[in-house]
Amino acid sequence: MESWKTPSPPVVRPRRPRGLVQEIVEGLAGNIRDGQIKPGDKLPTESEIMARFDVSRTVVREALSKLQASKLVETRHGIGTFALSPQDTGNFKIAKEDFSTVADVIAVLELRISLETEAASLAAQRRTDANLVSMEAALKAFQDSINQDSDAVPPDFQFHMEVARATNNQHFADLMTYLGAMIIPRTRVNTPSSAPEGRLKYLQRVHGEHESIFNAIRNQDLEAARAAMRTHLANSLERLRKGQIGQA
Repeated sequence: MESWKTPSPPVVRPRRPRGLVQEIVEGLAGNIRDGQIKPGDKLPTESEIMARFDVSRTVVREALSKLQASKLVETRHGIGTFALSPQDTGNFKIAKEDFSTVADVIAVLELRISLETEAASLAAQRRTDANLVSMEAALKAFQDSINQDSDAVPPDFQFHMEVARATNNQHFADLMTYLGAMIIPRTRVNTPSSAPEGRLKYLQRVHGEHESIFNAIRNQDLEAARAAMRTHLANSLERLRKGQIGQA
């Protein structure tokens, strides 16, 4: 099928039975939102999705039902399942054009501070050993990306996504999936290149902030996790505000 493109492989994490449905939802929703599957395109068959994700037909059908409930796809009986335009829904949305200025990115960061500080606290309370393994994998991928002269956006988002998953509240993960990697300021503003300390030290500082969040979650210290996440996002906010003033 020409419309079906294999996305870049995500950070490897242990597959948990309860997470299989969400893994499919995230994969297909991401393909639709980034244009790999365009509105009107027919999705792969259930058998093709089963083979791609190595899951049962029951899991695939539950995932497709979730996508239908989110108005990302529609099923035409006897024909197949087709992608809808995300912009056609009347639901809350943050589109790419909502990130056109530094002020837009700052506004989304303010939203993230409210959302992710509480997510970190819940993650510290509810995280499993498997969650910790997934977060560690994202941290390692981030460090590897720094060493490879990358902007490290995918593993950055993956780390925040794993924190959301560790809340064991699906709504946090669903919202993070919806927002996608564009919530990372570096996708819209080249903060590493403008950082006074230079790209490498800038990204190392971000990595250190991530490690502080992880350590608090691992230690199940709710207040420390909340504070570490707030500090991390507030630092990003302050860096952007300083850049905005410098451009005024």
